[in-house]
Amino acid sequence: MIGIDNVMNLGEMLNQIARRYPEAPGFIRGDRVHSWQEISRRVDSVASALRARGLVKGDRLLVHSRNNLELFESAWVAFRLGVVWVPTNVRITPPEAAYLGSSSGAVAMLYDQGLAHYVDAVREASPALQQVIAIGEPREGELGYGQLLDEGAAHYKAFKPAEVTYHDPLWFFYTSGTTGHPKAGVLSHGQMAFVINNHIADLMPGLSQHSRSLVLAPLSHGAGIHALVNVARGAACVLPAGDKLDCDEAWRLVAEHRVDNLFTVPTIVKMLTEDPAVDRHDHSSLRHVIYAGAPMYRADQCHALRKLGKVLVQYYGLGEVTGNITVLPADCHDAEESFAKVGSCGYPRTGMQVAILDDAGNELDTGVDGEICVRGPAVFSGYYNNPQANASCFKFGWFHTGDLGHVDEQGYLFITGRASDMYISGGSNVYPREVEEALLTHPAVNEVAVLGLPDEKWGECGCAVIVTTAEVSDEQLLAHLEPRIARYKWPKRFVRWSEMPKSGYGKIVKKQIRTLLQEREELA
Repeated sequence: MIGIDNVMNLGEMLNQIARRYPEAPGFIRGDRVHSWQEISRRVDSVASALRARGLVKGDRLLVHSRNNLELFESAWVAFRLGVVWVPTNVRITPPEAAYLGSSSGAVAMLYDQGLAHYVDAVREASPALQQVIAIGEPREGELGYGQLLDEGAAHYKAFKPAEVTYHDPLWFFYTSGTTGHPKAGVLSHGQMAFVINNHIADLMPGLSQHSRSLVLAPLSHGAGIHALVNVARGAACVLPAGDKLDCDEAWRLVAEHRVDNLFTVPTIVKMLTEDPAVDRHDHSSLRHVIYAGAPMYRADQCHALRKLGKVLVQYYGLGEVTGNITVLPADCHDAEESFAKVGSCGYPRTGMQVAILDDAGNELDTGVDGEICVRGPAVFSGYYNNPQANASCFKFGWFHTGDLGHVDEQGYLFITGRASDMYISGGSNVYPREVEEALLTHPAVNEVAVLGLPDEKWGECGCAVIVTTAEVSDEQLLAHLEPRIARYKWPKRFVRWSEMPKSGYGKIVKKQIRTLLQEREELA
């Protein structure tokens, strides 16, 4: 068979837009407006400087930064170099960042101002780390981002992006693992080209260079994928001035820039639409308010629809499938109680196939619960350097999500549970074992079981049932967790028991624990 193995380097997409709309805004924060041409030149300047300093195709660039222009540009720098972009969640702890650096084999690291202690942690764990780049004032032995801009400025016109194939890695998208350590999902140049087209087709039809996108989530994860989609059509990203959600500022920016799309999680939609600021600013420009990452309570959904109109778009997807499993578009959202698809997360995305399988890989009948499995071009290449995890998730010709659910006669998917103990708090996945392991390092904690419980604000929050050998307060336990795991993973409640129910094999049985909590009314 005759064919072409090479595909477009995804980083070329930025330069295409810069050529078509050179003076149009690409990145807006406060009074600073950066044009597409400016961003493209900056990206190629930094890429030229890093190539001259020895970064080559296949290297890994670890990025630990708050949302800012440099974080946005670093993705395109990595793509065009053929380097793998390895962004972190800025809320993680230094030991967690150190694990990402060592497990990815990062040879370079970009970090934000005030976060130098993360570099120190990564250096200690990662002997491969050679180049450290500071956003702001570099320390001795480090490079400054501004320095790289100056070094490469004379050569940006001559910069040529790396040649890539469909399966060449583009992004290590870290997802939490049930073993307590995150796993690097490998996203490739060819796969992400499909994902971008799919997002435009299914989530934001009509997106154009006149569109504006409000960024309310970390660009290191789902919002970063959303940003790539906007770049594909020349739609500018608009960032709030601060790092924390300010509802009044968010709605002011929607009105000021005529924002027509944004990506967030149900918790933030709830906060935005319940804040009085929603009635103080014009949000009639909104066309696509896209939410994902957790189920949305029906009452919150109806409230948002009444405030914003029919602009909500839901999608269901994992990092491993880059969000591309199902979509529930705006015309499938309705505040009327008679609406037939209440509780559904939508139908399969364009080009993707969803099946409900039993443990033997057989497809189950309509309406029967089983494991949600998916296949299609959006599925990732596998976990980096983790053959055991790959063998577990790729079976019978499908990617296995670990979620449980069923489909109706029209193919709409309804999620009914999760095969693992993972729960979603404020749009972030929390795996209890990681929290349990951290709590068990406290000398007073003998046994622990962490469960996700419904929470009106965050969707779900953790409850830790503990057996202790000495008196220890909630505050002491949280202080113990602070340097070990990110704050969003902390349990909201601690329940103390004298003993833990166990199976005949001596295993702690969480199903029994949940039942006992309900019987003792300790869930209230």
